[in-house]
Amino acid sequence: MESKDALSGLYFADFRKNIDGKETELCILKNDKGAEVAITNYGAKIVSIIVPDRNGKPTDIVTGHPSIDAYLSSEEPYFGAICGRYGNRIAKGRFTIDGILYDKLPINNGPNCLHGGIKGFNAVVWDLKKKDGQTVELNYVSADGEEGFPGTLCTTVTYHLTNENEVVIHYQATTDKPTVLNLTNHSYFNLSGAGDPSIDDHLLTIHADYYLPTDETAIPYGPKEKVAETPMDFRTPHTVGERIDEPFQQLIFGKGYDHTFILNKEGNELSFCARCISPKTGIVMEAYTTEPGVQLYTGNWMTGDFEGKNGRRYPARAALCLETQHFPNSPNEPGYPSTILRPGEEFISETIYKFTIQ
Repeated sequence: MESKDALSGLYFADFRKNIDGKETELCILKNDKGAEVAITNYGAKIVSIIVPDRNGKPTDIVTGHPSIDAYLSSEEPYFGAICGRYGNRIAKGRFTIDGILYDKLPINNGPNCLHGGIKGFNAVVWDLKKKDGQTVELNYVSADGEEGFPGTLCTTVTYHLTNENEVVIHYQATTDKPTVLNLTNHSYFNLSGAGDPSIDDHLLTIHADYYLPTDETAIPYGPKEKVAETPMDFRTPHTVGERIDEPFQQLIFGKGYDHTFILNKEGNELSFCARCISPKTGIVMEAYTTEPGVQLYTGNWMTGDFEGKNGRRYPARAALCLETQHFPNSPNEPGYPSTILRPGEEFISETIYKFTIQ
């Protein structure tokens, strides 16, 4: 079998397949600090992120699969993926723009549309262009009416691995008809190493005074609520598992954290979002974003029933997601930051995951 001479234990040949008439492949980014990021153009997915731990040991810190075939059959279809056209949920698969009702979005999560529908951006083949050894650009054209969304949407996502061990994700999109758009990356992180059984010991800080409480289907009620004096308060560091099983209704609904936090910021400037630390490896991840919110998901529905990379399994709460994004169900909530994109406008967003050692 062909070796790609990389740290992740992955093989180029395992990521070659023809899907919907387009070829999939694996792309490797490396920097001069020993970090490595593996990306496939199937779903524009991050397959692995390898950074050194406090002892210099290369550590893969995201869950994933060792082949395209495994991604195609995965019970976790969003591992490392770009989610769109609308990341997170739209209630009842319907919304209105300029008085026009769009009500044919697939219902794939309870009564709601999740992450763009049955075949969202996570399940299509993007066009990939490797710009250099540390940068890759992926492009996808979503046809008018695809998964029920209006407008032909042209999307570009660029991944860049800096020499400061930052993974920079840049998003750009245009449309020929008014549409809704909410793009995010859905990497599942375990800073103790992918396959470590729990992220309960991870120390987490989120720069947010408010969050969006939801109903039992994970759709926000509408109004924000203060995190103060609740288990949702990560303004100062807490371990993820410290309060996750408290009899707090929001945690009961989601079997843990699966909520949008409203970041303390004004405008769309790039600013601090969250910080997470593994006490086992000393790996620190800081997130910065231009987005107004971040979805904390603690892998509550993972089962561990299948093998991932290098034979490792991922049971419940074996990883967490910090999905920078606009808010769930924004098309039906006029008080939320708008997710409408119109012809002549350009959607631009950026998120940075920075890795250091403590």
